Amino acid sequence: MPRWMTRAKAATPQDSAILAGAALAVLHGITTGDHPVLPLLRARLALRAAEQGLAIAGRPERAADLRDEVHLLRPGDQPGPAGQVFQAWLGAVRHKARGASGLSALPPALQDQTLLSPTDGTPLTQAAQVLERALPLAPRDETSALILTDTALARACGWSHPLPILSLGLRRADLRLEGDALHAACQRALVLAANDILPMHADLRRRTERLLAVAPKLRAKPAAIAVQRFLTCDALAPSLALRDIMSDRSARRLCDRLVELGALRELTGRDTFRLYGL
Repeated sequence: MPRWMTRAKAATPQDSAILAGAALAVLHGITTGDHPVLPLLRARLALRAAEQGLAIAGRPERAADLRDEVHLLRPGDQPGPAGQVFQAWLGAVRHKARGASGLSALPPALQDQTLLSPTDGTPLTQAAQVLERALPLAPRDETSALILTDTALARACGWSHPLPILSLGLRRADLRLEGDALHAACQRALVLAANDILPMHADLRRRTERLLAVAPKLRAKPAAIAVQRFLTCDALAPSLALRDIMSDRSARRLCDRLVELGALRELTGRDTFRLYGL
């Protein structure tokens, strides 16, 4: 972010609008490229959005607990309520912004495509209008309303996939606002989210390029498939996520090798039930 954006304070509504527009322009630059970091960025932001959404709902959860609840699931198992919120966000960011499949997990009242019909105004104005319409349709389900809102923002901006943005910056009290007050809250949320997203993007981009650089050194034949999975997932359990391409032992050895090469991190600090990610 330009230094003037991180230091400036919005003294007037016009200031707030300028800062929000500048933040959106910067985010547009990183979401419309073809760098391989983008799927991973969306997955990592889905985790952040789940944390924020659960806090808004009065059920705070740590990122580590959310990862365990979703990434250690065995086939046929179902996560608890917090894990379901994380899964909802993961599903949202993996689907095209303009498709209907990304909305299929939302409550029926929010699956109506007319809610996302283009309206007049900037992308942020359109997203704020969607949020105001969605909240009464899904009482006590702020996550679904926020998923719809960030999908509306992605559509209005012409992005291929939703990116959790407003969901990261809005507070619980903001969701009780209406009209101009809600729009102003969305402007503030956009600037706050940009200050969080851009350093994350820079860090994940460096990590992605490191993984791609060391990938040719891997001898295991399925290693290329494993690398691609790490580039699209926030975290993976080797024995579960790679079981279709290699044995448990081979999967663990591959992950340990990538840790040695500085391309992966072990995220839990545990001796068992480990999770790996960039």
